[in-house]
Amino acid sequence: MQNYKIDINVDLGEGIGNESQLMPYISSCNIACGGHAGNVETMRSVVRLAKKYGVKIGAHPSFPDKENFGRIAMELPSVVLYKSIKKQIRDLLNVLKVEHARLHHIKPHGALYNLAAVDEKTAKIIIEAIKSIAIPVKLYVPYTSVIADVAIQNNISVMYEAFADRNYNNDLTLVSRDKSNALISDDVALFSHVYRIISTKKVKPINGAEIAIKADTFCIHGDNAEAVNLVKTLRTNLEAKGISIV
Repeated sequence: MQNYKIDINVDLGEGIGNESQLMPYISSCNIACGGHAGNVETMRSVVRLAKKYGVKIGAHPSFPDKENFGRIAMELPSVVLYKSIKKQIRDLLNVLKVEHARLHHIKPHGALYNLAAVDEKTAKIIIEAIKSIAIPVKLYVPYTSVIADVAIQNNISVMYEAFADRNYNNDLTLVSRDKSNALISDDVALFSHVYRIISTKKVKPINGAEIAIKADTFCIHGDNAEAVNLVKTLRTNLEAKGISIV
């Protein structure tokens, strides 16, 4: 697949401490900005690493719930959620201004990401928060998701995201982390999963036939215990197939 280009993104600044090991192998990062993890110091540290390695910078806002790492949906009044998302993005923007860096994209985290994929109300809150910052940014979203539709309707550029280290259900939702087969931690299986999506534009769910999917960017979770090896091996194997990481 000569001349094919793909983005690899990782969620960073979440307290794992592997940012310096991951940065050389990725092309964009999603920085926790205080909702589920992160503070000014961690944001600044990751931004500086991203600048060093030429990695595109994204905001990774979530439900304001550090106790549950943003992985449980919260029932919040719309205005409260809106203000929280806006503040998280603004906090990262303030760091970027000091560090003379640019915000490339926004990617919601965890339960907020999953809920916005299927719930129009949540999707609209996120879109309104993005519109309020009045900066042209891309939004990382699942293919055929509600938030993708809402973003496009509001003239926000989207990049379709697939998960390199997660298994899928028949409806293109991710297998719940409660299940033993939710994560892909074997580098051979992960490459097969990613290369199938790139080469056939289909994904093999845990049950059933392959399903159409589109991916402009692939995510490997920074808190995956095998994250460094998975990212490094994936990049090596993709480049061996003539696929550029950009």
